[in-house]
Amino acid sequence: MPRRIVIVEDDAAIRANYAEALKRHGYEVAAFAGRREAMDALRNRLPDLAIIDIGLGDETEGGFALCRDLRALSPQLPIVFLTARGEETDRIVGLEIGADDYVTKPFS
Repeated sequence: MPRRIVIVEDDAAIRANYAEALKRHGYEVAAFAGRREAMDALRNRLPDLAIIDIGLGDETEGGFALCRDLRALSPQLPIVFLTARGEETDRIVGLEIGADDYVTKPFS
């Protein structure tokens, strides 16, 4: 059974790009545009990894809220922020609320 990765990214093109790249490597991928729809799905089935953007549509810090919610569901779930927000304070907040890593876009 392939490992399941969840991507939460509000930009449709970026979300599709990430999902396709991960699927090509054999992962099962579920992709969501926003925090609420992601949480509705994730309450039923947690992934093996969550990749989250911070700004999610009209929620400028929706990814931070999602990270907190996911941490409450599972202290062990690996969570990675993948975001354009490269400020040190955002990185500190992301890691302090429970993310395992924080990667800024663009990346190679």
